[in-house]
Amino acid sequence: MKSRIHPFLLLFFAFVVHTYSQEKVTLSGIIANESNTETLIGVNIYIPEAKVGITTNSYGFYTTTLPKGTYTVIISYMGFNNIEETITLTENTKMNFGMTEVSKTLDEVVIKSNTTKANIRKPEMSTNKLSIATIKKMPAVLGEVDVLKSILQLPGVTNAQEGASGFNVRGGSVDGNLVLLDEAVVYNTSHLFGFFSVFNSDVIKDLKLYKGGIPANFGGRISSVLDIYQKEGNNKEYHVNGGIGLVSSRLLVEGPIVKEKSSFVVAGRGSYAHLFMKLADEPNSAYFYDLNAKFNYKFNDRNNVFVSGYFGNDNLNFNNSFINVYGNKLFNLRWNHIFSDKIFSNASAIYSDYDYQIKVKTVGLDWKSDVKNYNFKYDFKHYFSNDLTLNYGINSIYYSFNPGTIRPYGETSAINPDQLAKKYAFENAIYISAEQNLSEKLSLNYGLRYSNFQRLGAQEVYTYANNQPLVFNQEFQIYEEAEPTGTINYKKNKKIASFDNLEPRLAMAYSLNNDQSIKVSYNRMSQYVHLISNTASATPLDIWAPSDQYLKPEILDQVALGYFHNFKDDKYSLEAETFYKKVKNKADYIDGADLLGIDAVERVLLNGEARSYGLELMFKKNTGKLTGWVSYTISKAEQRTPGRNADEPGINNGEWYRANFDKLHNLSVTGAYTLNPKWTFGSIFTFQSGKAATFPNGKYQYQGITVASYGSRNDDSLSAYHHLDVSATYTPKPDKKKGWQGEWNFSIYNLYSRSNAASYSFRQNEDTGLSETRRTSIFGIVPSVSYNFKF
Repeated sequence: MKSRIHPFLLLFFAFVVHTYSQEKVTLSGIIANESNTETLIGVNIYIPEAKVGITTNSYGFYTTTLPKGTYTVIISYMGFNNIEETITLTENTKMNFGMTEVSKTLDEVVIKSNTTKANIRKPEMSTNKLSIATIKKMPAVLGEVDVLKSILQLPGVTNAQEGASGFNVRGGSVDGNLVLLDEAVVYNTSHLFGFFSVFNSDVIKDLKLYKGGIPANFGGRISSVLDIYQKEGNNKEYHVNGGIGLVSSRLLVEGPIVKEKSSFVVAGRGSYAHLFMKLADEPNSAYFYDLNAKFNYKFNDRNNVFVSGYFGNDNLNFNNSFINVYGNKLFNLRWNHIFSDKIFSNASAIYSDYDYQIKVKTVGLDWKSDVKNYNFKYDFKHYFSNDLTLNYGINSIYYSFNPGTIRPYGETSAINPDQLAKKYAFENAIYISAEQNLSEKLSLNYGLRYSNFQRLGAQEVYTYANNQPLVFNQEFQIYEEAEPTGTINYKKNKKIASFDNLEPRLAMAYSLNNDQSIKVSYNRMSQYVHLISNTASATPLDIWAPSDQYLKPEILDQVALGYFHNFKDDKYSLEAETFYKKVKNKADYIDGADLLGIDAVERVLLNGEARSYGLELMFKKNTGKLTGWVSYTISKAEQRTPGRNADEPGINNGEWYRANFDKLHNLSVTGAYTLNPKWTFGSIFTFQSGKAATFPNGKYQYQGITVASYGSRNDDSLSAYHHLDVSATYTPKPDKKKGWQGEWNFSIYNLYSRSNAASYSFRQNEDTGLSETRRTSIFGIVPSVSYNFKF
């Protein structure tokens, strides 16, 4: 019997033979700023004949595989002129591109970029990338633009209150943010009550904020990832730039060590308002300083070595009665290696140190704590094809925690010197993830991270009756610290507690057309280190602690759904996302918790759960003389801490209550206007619902003393927070490209002098005997002027 082959099979085989008979070659290289060879992150490369779109990685590297032939390569990046070049590929080709910055003329604001189109198709959501060019158009506070102030204008991002450090993302706590500077962990991001951030914008190259859909290469926190990279330095010629302001000044120097092979950048910044205070016999002072440095050496086309560091410090002194000193130290040794045209690797050895000290004269206390980590990571990016890229790697972190070295402060101090038990931990992770285009419309990013955390000795650990560090007093209906029944002595590196978690990640984008897409994401994350802080205390503490048998790791599950739309040829764009987050093992303090001098924090904490959900909207105008965006978030963040058994009420009787970072409404309007090449203007209006608080709802007499009574936890709110900031920048000679170039910046923070509440205090008037409320505000209107220069 004669066999027959189905015609459709013949067509399929013919298609396969035709496809794979086309010999393919690889085009790869580095894309950098032509003027200083600074590599550019996230540059868009589009090849229309092959319908291929790719971007450069975190080190400016790109690669794509194509059949032999002639192609048009279109390269675009915000703030730079587009490149369009025709190339003929007959073999594997390395081609580096240098992009030229847009000149500072009126035409700058009408340059178009394919950035927004690329974002439509990428399975990346809940992510915001801000270029330094965009940040520098925003109003400068006290003479300089600020990285953290810029991300506070994004949907889903708030701060706890005026004068608070850090930021909150989608109802999460400050310690839930993984903040990285050149891959090193930054534990405190603020200078001077949050007025400045630790990030000097002059030395920052790129930043990206992940609020959800977080890739598998990141771990250890549950709220967000803020990934920041420093500049590498100009390897062609020397340059200096800086600024002189009323409160602080800064200076940056960069240049080649070996021309076109090695370079450096060093930047310093400091405030000096305290010097004027001394001249005026003002007993209070507050100042900060920081230093950034980075060096690199290019051995050849396949090997680059980078050394970067940061050192910063704050000193707040209130008449020597209260002194607060804190700072970060970071160091990173990094090796980039290109194994082939398809495999890129990065190995890093990282050191992070955060120390925190308070001195309180009224109680005679000198307290110092710190956290150090030693981090090794090795990451690979494997470009299998234009439709499939794998990311995989390992990460190991060794932690050392000092919760408190206590010494007497002052001649009459009754404090006895003490050293609270130091704690140690080891965190390891391995991950793999894939970026895959299933079709022209559907693309995925999926992966899995395995993490392991071990609490290690040496340490003496308390034991408690029934293994309960808290006891519930039935008579008074309150929780009290349990008295230890004994201790267990764990020797050095002996395992005290261990945790393992699998953390799946998934993001998907479906393109409705070239200008619209729908995206969805899910991620699970684990957090093993926690910030123990009680800012309501008269002596605020800032102590980091590892998970153990009592303080469990927090586990997050988050889902998000989004709609993205570019219209009018990318002149405008709209992003809308809704999210839901659930956290297990969310610890909270019992009523009346006192952290001062406590050697076992488990005696004031109860484990519960948390959830947050909301809708985020962002409308952007991308081109024209007027650019900017409007962002709005409506969200809810809640916690529930039930009792450990049916006889205990837990916190708030086991009912859901507002989280400390709950803000129902968050609105930000950000604008930049170019009047002409000499004058540019910026403004930001911010409105947030008041922070959650617990106010007294009555009072009673006890042995002649008036005692306030309180209702449900966080059932009240501070007043709404809002202010308007404006700035104007004058450039006398905008067309000057060489030699001394200067500009003046004029700004006003809180233009209408809104007295935003930092806190409320409740007391009894000594004269009238009546109860009264006092609102504390930190900042009113703050004008400033600064002179910025470069040469």
